[in-house]
Amino acid sequence: MNKLTVRSVGGPTAVFDYAGSRVVLDPTFDDPRTYQNGPVTATKLTGPSAAPEDLGQVDVVLVSHEHHIDNLDISGREVARRAPRVFTTAAGAPNLGPGAVGLRPFAHAETGDIRVTAVPALHGTPEIGVHNGPVVGFVLEATDWPTVYVSGDNASLDVVAVVAEQFPSIEIAFLNLGAARIAVRGDGFLTLTADLAARAAALLGARAVVPVHQDGWGHYTQDADDVVRAFEEAGVRNLLVDLRPGDSTTL
Repeated sequence: MNKLTVRSVGGPTAVFDYAGSRVVLDPTFDDPRTYQNGPVTATKLTGPSAAPEDLGQVDVVLVSHEHHIDNLDISGREVARRAPRVFTTAAGAPNLGPGAVGLRPFAHAETGDIRVTAVPALHGTPEIGVHNGPVVGFVLEATDWPTVYVSGDNASLDVVAVVAEQFPSIEIAFLNLGAARIAVRGDGFLTLTADLAARAAALLGARAVVPVHQDGWGHYTQDADDVVRAFEEAGVRNLLVDLRPGDSTTL
């Protein structure tokens, strides 16, 4: 089984090499600033640990949803548009150029030697999720490579359970955490909390869990230290890959 090397860029963004392709998750490369979209204010507190040009040739970009700035900011949108292949929601694909493929949950497509399957994600409680718009996660499969789950902005353990049932061979999971909360959306969390992430790790049966989407934005209410504590308390610290922005590791 081949191993993949992953680098954390910050926020939801990570890059890894998989089955001959360089894959980027939810590219965000803007410097710190505040964005306003109607009643929603989002503040980016820290810049990326790498610039787009530091990544080399990008082959595949996975965008859980393109309509929220903390998953695809202004500079990140240009990275996605330049990539040969982008996978995102069916609603978002027309906004990301000719290389973008929109996938509904459990639809799949091939790119190089990789099979990309979109999987469900619920961006908050069921009531909040309706207002937050469509989001997808992804499962990547390739011969002689570990099966990889990318959660996208999902806040539901029920959704994780469905993915685990459909893909029992998941070995590596990238989970969007941070317990995100925005006042105009109410009190519910928009992404998994640290405690729920530890439970998700057990549900998935993965050998490695890589948290992303837990630093750099003002509406994230938990950080990497919270995640470490939650995994320790749940007795699954051995599954956690505690990767901070700028760090890389081989899995």
